[in-house]
Amino acid sequence: MAKYAALIYESAANEGAQPDPEVWAKVMAEYNEFGEKNGEVIVGGEALHPTTTATTVVVQGGKGGDVLHTDGPFAETKEVLTGFYLLEAADLDEALGLAAQIPGSWYGKVEVRPCIDFTQMG
Repeated sequence: MAKYAALIYESAANEGAQPDPEVWAKVMAEYNEFGEKNGEVIVGGEALHPTTTATTVVVQGGKGGDVLHTDGPFAETKEVLTGFYLLEAADLDEALGLAAQIPGSWYGKVEVRPCIDFTQMG
């Protein structure tokens, strides 16, 4: 089985907004249902705090260079990464089918990317 990252994106305009409690309860129930239905293929995952809590790290000059920390995300975007799942799937088609079940794909977008298995590299 291969591993795939399912990266959940939402509109940056919605980030940090307090949702209506009924809407939030519905969305969380949908995520819980996804987790219960697909627990055997979910290897990991987390929801992320808003980009306003991010700190970007840059090492100027490469290893051993000056370390700079900048408050906030690396880039301004229209969409922000709000969470992810790490999935095990037989192939990309199966991973895409799983991604279509993630509630984030209904409210925003889910990007699916294969993970590199360094144990398979020579």
